[in-house]
Amino acid sequence: MSASPSPESHSSDTALERRPRRGFYLLPNLLTTASLFSGFYAIVAAIDKHFAPAGMAVFVAMVFDSLDGRIARLTRTESAFGKEYDSLSDMVSFGVAPAIVAYQWGVVRIAEYGRAWGRFGWLACFFYAAAAALRLARFNVRTATVDKRYFEGLPSPSAAATVAGFVWVSSQWREPGLTGLIVAFTVTVLAGALMVSRFSFFSFKKIDFDGPIRFIFLLFVPLAFVLIASDPPLILLAIFGGYAISAPLMWVWRRLRRRHRPRRERPT
Repeated sequence: MSASPSPESHSSDTALERRPRRGFYLLPNLLTTASLFSGFYAIVAAIDKHFAPAGMAVFVAMVFDSLDGRIARLTRTESAFGKEYDSLSDMVSFGVAPAIVAYQWGVVRIAEYGRAWGRFGWLACFFYAAAAALRLARFNVRTATVDKRYFEGLPSPSAAATVAGFVWVSSQWREPGLTGLIVAFTVTVLAGALMVSRFSFFSFKKIDFDGPIRFIFLLFVPLAFVLIASDPPLILLAIFGGYAISAPLMWVWRRLRRRHRPRRERPT
């Protein structure tokens, strides 16, 4: 007669099942490595003065970064190692790479207008890199407690896309002049400031991408590709730049509505 499993053995089995998986999984970490490679390539391309490929590489890194976490969840291969590796990869691809791309493109040019302008340029790039590091650290600490519908501060991939997209567009200019260079580094500073801000940015995580949709919504997919293909740097800059300013604009809109909201009449 076989003995029935004791409650102690059942509880120990349950604890083993709930214990986070240890080990290394190929597919999600391969995608993270591809994102890291794209960020590293952006740095190398910027050093070699190939700014259009550098800007493209940052956007390619974004694609791989958006896939690695989703693939890990779908295949149930999430791990503590993968989360740490992804965070370090993000720092390179969306923190260091855009800062160096902006530095290589503009600091030498702006330094021609005076030493103070050159100092402003490289300090703006450093501020962006430091802000990205702080943004990632804050996200890792608060990821279990924040509202999943919103990001606190501009996500580092979106900030990187704004900076890289601006440099990509600006690289088509033969000579941007002092005004264009000031705008470029101001965009870099503002992107960094938005990363460490407390503005709430919509995360799109609550949208059900796996559920059924109406056929007419499928038409937006090829239209989006056509729109982006018409002028990739300009359209991508408009998309991510618009997302970057969406939260501050909503904050201003709410404040104005509260200020102009009619006061309720007091009861006599």
